[in-house]
Amino acid sequence: MDFETIKNYLEKPAKDDEPTKIHQLPLRFFDPLIVDGVRTDLIERGRLICSFTVPPRLLEYCEYFARGCNCIEEIEIEAKALRVGKSIAVVSVELRKKESGKIIAQGRHTKYLSVSSKL
Repeated sequence: MDFETIKNYLEKPAKDDEPTKIHQLPLRFFDPLIVDGVRTDLIERGRLICSFTVPPRLLEYCEYFARGCNCIEEIEIEAKALRVGKSIAVVSVELRKKESGKIIAQGRHTKYLSVSSKL
């Protein structure tokens, strides 16, 4: 899959009259974030930078955003693949204020990659 296809998928606006698979899942904090408002600024092998403007609806869901951001503030999300092996991948993520570059959150995710059977 090429990077342009991935970018188009990430930025695809949801249509009110066309339910998607994500709309069938139970509402969680990240659903409104993923579905609405995320823009892909850079996508390359092992690195992804997205941005979004913090809408009031996210401040209602998460007290952390209410303390770390102002409403209608631009946030940048950078994800880097630190290691991708045969069975384990490690990704680091930073959320920062786009204007000042101040880091407001950091995270690291380790993912088990299932190995396909050779039978």
